[in-house]
Amino acid sequence: MTEDAVHSDRARRARQLERFEREFGAARRLRRVRAPGRVNLIGEHTDYNDLPVLPMALQRDTAILFAPRDDARVRLVNLDARFGAREFELSASIAPFAAGDWGNYVKAAAEILAREHGVTRGFDGVVAGDVPAASGLSSSAALVVASALALRVANGLELESRAFADLCARGERYVGTQGGGMDQAICIHGRRGHAVRIDFAPLRLAPVAMPAEWRFVIANSLVVADKSGSARDAYNSRRASCERALGAVRDALGEPAARYPDLLAMHGEDELLAAGARVLAAEELARFRHVVGEGLRVERAVEAMRAGDERRFGELMDASHASLAGDYAVSCAELDRLTELQRAAGAAGARLTGAGFGGCTVALCRAERAPALLAALDERFYGPRGAASEAFVACASDGAHVEE
Repeated sequence: MTEDAVHSDRARRARQLERFEREFGAARRLRRVRAPGRVNLIGEHTDYNDLPVLPMALQRDTAILFAPRDDARVRLVNLDARFGAREFELSASIAPFAAGDWGNYVKAAAEILAREHGVTRGFDGVVAGDVPAASGLSSSAALVVASALALRVANGLELESRAFADLCARGERYVGTQGGGMDQAICIHGRRGHAVRIDFAPLRLAPVAMPAEWRFVIANSLVVADKSGSARDAYNSRRASCERALGAVRDALGEPAARYPDLLAMHGEDELLAAGARVLAAEELARFRHVVGEGLRVERAVEAMRAGDERRFGELMDASHASLAGDYAVSCAELDRLTELQRAAGAAGARLTGAGFGGCTVALCRAERAPALLAALDERFYGPRGAASEAFVACASDGAHVEE
């Protein structure tokens, strides 16, 4: 954590404490949990298809300062003035707030923990975060995980970390987005200085050390990417399309129980795409082509990172973005423009990160190029739009934890 970040965190802690005492009273034992956002370096829309991803946890996070209660009430206030106070009772069936409401992510954690683990004690808490919302950096997963961790502490509940990640992933579907398990897994299992290769069904995690001279620069397109709102149906439709494509191709190949990883292992990319071309309509073939190719790009990107091959990793990022923009149709003009500017300013490669439909890009460059890349984005993207820069250098950080 940089010196500026340390000062910012101290100030945030002080504001949380002041707000807690004002809202809920002093002289109570307070605990604090933190859960980071994430940037996915490569492997987009592959997690819900059981194919690997390569994200890293960010230095930006969601924190909850809280005190357990003796009843089932959960009461929360937020340091961000855009978000009002929220209050509800724990139960195995919790009615949601209005669609898109921030409190639904807390309810997502609460309902699944009450239903599957019988938690009965709520908490009073203050939420603070610096992961930009609806930007493709998993602010939602950070809030779900932080809320679930607070409830675990309040109820003295112990869970193995992979089981906890799975629970949070399933719980977040409460908001209506049928996501995979990447965001919650990296939020919980992030490791300082490392990206993490994540495989699914079952969940497996392999930290990959980041080359010391590499930097990943994140830039916000300023286009909202709200998976609990406007982008939800588009996201869910792509997942459904992938499932239909999988069913058609495995039937054509006589593999009725195979998953995407099984088909790739048994038949390889060329045979799968040839089978897809025979049985899929144009749109589903395009979605299928992206998923198959992206899963293989993750494999190759892990090899490139371990070898310190910046050029190769950048090429794979560029190919990923082209596939997301073309076959998967989840990019937009602003994301495309950002990736162009990043490459022109010296990035080895750049791609959208997260589900798309807006949000952020991520670019790879060497450490000495990062200041020039940030300056170019300020001058050529944010400045002409009359906006303050929303680009920053990512730091691979540790996962969610309880602070004493």
